[in-house]
Amino acid sequence: MENAALAQEVLSGNRRALARAITLVESTRPDHREAAAALLEQLAGAGREAIRIGLSGTPGVGKSTFIESFGLMLANQGLRVAVLAVDPSSTRTGGSILGDKTRMEQLSRHPRAFIRPSPSQTHLGGVARRTREAVALCEAAGFDIVLIETVGVGQSETVVAELSDVFLLLLAPAGGDELQGVKRGIMEVADLIVVNKADGDLKASANRTCADYAGALRLLRRRPQDPEGFPKAMTVSALEQEGLDRVWAEIRTLLDWRRDTGHWQGRRAAQARHWFHAEVRQTLLARLETPQARELTKALCTEVETGQTTPGKAASALVTQLWPEMSRDPVTESLDLARDTP
Repeated sequence: MENAALAQEVLSGNRRALARAITLVESTRPDHREAAAALLEQLAGAGREAIRIGLSGTPGVGKSTFIESFGLMLANQGLRVAVLAVDPSSTRTGGSILGDKTRMEQLSRHPRAFIRPSPSQTHLGGVARRTREAVALCEAAGFDIVLIETVGVGQSETVVAELSDVFLLLLAPAGGDELQGVKRGIMEVADLIVVNKADGDLKASANRTCADYAGALRLLRRRPQDPEGFPKAMTVSALEQEGLDRVWAEIRTLLDWRRDTGHWQGRRAAQARHWFHAEVRQTLLARLETPQARELTKALCTEVETGQTTPGKAASALVTQLWPEMSRDPVTESLDLARDTP
């Protein structure tokens, strides 16, 4: 399908076209990367925005159950919900199970929902490298809510905060030493801490866990992008669908305050800057995969292995030979130019 036709199908909300577009942006083939960049450029003018909700938590906490129950509640209210679920990839084979559509059986069949599982591959931070572009495609397709589920490995999953307007940290009760279960790094970027499985025999334990985290949050310095009382902790039961409406109400309260105070626009701008710098780094790394760069890297690596040079000196030599202009000192060049000018 031509880019223009695919763009129109995405803008019309066609879910099959959206799936094809996400497959295109996830591809690493050079011709596909060019086509994906052109497609995203075409769709950027649509000016559509969705509420982006990031969600992280340790394995077994019930992320899929929570997302299905939460997504169904939103979809039944007339909202269009997209779920971008990132599954861990094998370090041996590179493969992923991608089982989220199976786990979210009811939501996957809902006419106002779209679920897309993606492999994390070697990308760190709990999200796939092209998740940001997939979010942009979902927004162009007219979805009101985009839920971004991370891999679920723990403390390193702060990258999703650079993709979302609200970041939920999902926890389970009776997890041992509660305040050591998830370290401070990820707590500092969470907007809401949601203790799941607050039902049956675990309800009392969930309430205690929630109280522990509420006390811990009070010790953290208040962030400028938060109104009074945020971040906060609360309990839910995704299985019994209790407390989900309170979570949604807190999300809307937080986002309304951020919109009114200008923090929404500031956060989106900061995220755009973050991803620009990330793309610059990725583009430079991709240049190291050319035949010339590989040969030079191999030769310098041999020198490092045999002790002829140090890793730091070899790295500088690699950059200097590949990009000579990067080795020039702009201050020295400007002084030389001033001396040469009559």
